[in-house]
Amino acid sequence: MTAMRPYNFSAGPAVMPDAVLAEAAAEMLDWHGSGMGVMEMSHRGKEFGAIHAQAQADLRELLAVPANFKLLFMQGGGLAENAIVPMNLSRGQTADFVVTGSWSQKSLGEARKYCSAHEAANTKGNGHTTLADPASWQLSDKPAYVHICSNETINGVEYHTLPDLKALGCEAPLVIDFSSHVASRPVDWSRVGLAFGGAQKNLGPAGLTLVVVREDLLDRALPMCPSAFNYRTVADNDSMFNTPPTYAIYMAGLVFKWLKRQGGIAAIEARNIAKAELLYDAIDHSSLYLNRVALDCRSRMNVPFYLRDETLNDVFLSGARERGLLQLKGHKSVGGMRASIYNAMPLEGVQALVDYLRDFEARWERRPRRDRLPTAIGPRAGLLLEPAHGKNPS
Repeated sequence: MTAMRPYNFSAGPAVMPDAVLAEAAAEMLDWHGSGMGVMEMSHRGKEFGAIHAQAQADLRELLAVPANFKLLFMQGGGLAENAIVPMNLSRGQTADFVVTGSWSQKSLGEARKYCSAHEAANTKGNGHTTLADPASWQLSDKPAYVHICSNETINGVEYHTLPDLKALGCEAPLVIDFSSHVASRPVDWSRVGLAFGGAQKNLGPAGLTLVVVREDLLDRALPMCPSAFNYRTVADNDSMFNTPPTYAIYMAGLVFKWLKRQGGIAAIEARNIAKAELLYDAIDHSSLYLNRVALDCRSRMNVPFYLRDETLNDVFLSGARERGLLQLKGHKSVGGMRASIYNAMPLEGVQALVDYLRDFEARWERRPRRDRLPTAIGPRAGLLLEPAHGKNPS
């Protein structure tokens, strides 16, 4: 991270490695002496064929994807997969959903358009701050598949161990939406039938969707499923049935190479653990900030937090921008703040955020106690703190 670039905590599209952006910029007009930029290449030409093949090989190596799984590069994002998955796997049967936040709720709602969708568990009662014990799930009889969101981007809960459906007496394949923590930690493929995710959080730019699907699940598509979304068709055509998102695949391929240079998934996971521990520790030892997620399921990638005095939100965000800390506002559905600390966010970025959290809190604590009470604030909310760098926020 250069001194001139701010730290971008956006939930997606999200920060990408500087080295990847620099490499893409250098190759913009001429990829490897071909005389063409990647955006200009035919997806069926030998140049892009080499890019595509290398990206698939690197990703399979990074994620340790077994040989009996197909890697598909598709379009539509995770939201579209909420429809594409039931069209491919439901076979007119019931599909079970474990609702742990906003994205799994969307998945359940979309699937109801294409199959009978059963809610096996829902953590709404506790504000989606915990994960339901799989032993408590109310699975239907012989579901076509069981769907979870293994990391909820908005609510900040994450499965640190994937559920073992066979241990629950269920033979259905487990479907995981791993959009916001893909490539941040290993995947236990012995417990997964299908995994999908949009690339724009941890793999590359928006426009590319990754689907990793076990081969025995490829021939279940409903007759209504469009050919371009039929997993069998996409797999048989090596993700080239329709024109794929070529530039997004190229950019993701550069990210895969970058991940390998970092030491692979084991090394990046260790770095992610260090970043998450640093940030959560600062929040937990604060009298101003609060994270509501249970300790055993806190996301390493998406850290939502709240100011105990929420009238300070605007001045907090303004000060953060002055420090070069961007996109910290929480999702509109839950409010507060959110720091997304994906693979490309360096430890230095998290440290800069922690330093700001502490500085902001120290200024808050210096105010007279009556001025720190929400009931005493009213229209003077913008004057509660001495603004960063001595500037008046007004």
